[in-house]
Amino acid sequence: MGTLNDKQAQLLLDKNFASIATVNADGSPHVTPVWVDWDGEAVLVNTLRGRVKERNITRHPRVEVLVYNLENPYQYVRVSGHAELVEESAEEHIDTLTKKYLGEDRYPWRASGDTRVIVRVRPERVSDQGIE
Repeated sequence: MGTLNDKQAQLLLDKNFASIATVNADGSPHVTPVWVDWDGEAVLVNTLRGRVKERNITRHPRVEVLVYNLENPYQYVRVSGHAELVEESAEEHIDTLTKKYLGEDRYPWRASGDTRVIVRVRPERVSDQGIE
């Protein structure tokens, strides 16, 4: 298992964006920009049931997340690992991310029938660039 040091983790805690790479059914990569969080043990991303990344993770849970510093995109951390999908507290989590990224209390694009899930990625490999 890998782990993040304090400076790497701070990139995830700050208002920086990430990309998550999953594996499509045909083996090709699928990369999506996402909001990101860190709970001290795992990288957290929030998505909807039925989205491509959720379907890909259900079928093949290996992912990689790249988080870069908005002020210096050459400073980044990469986290590879297996993802698990967790519905518990996913609605509250999207509100937390909304506060972080939009400054609003509630996620503004909720739709009836949506089921949110948290993508939890426990680090297996961690690397960075430009973090001192």
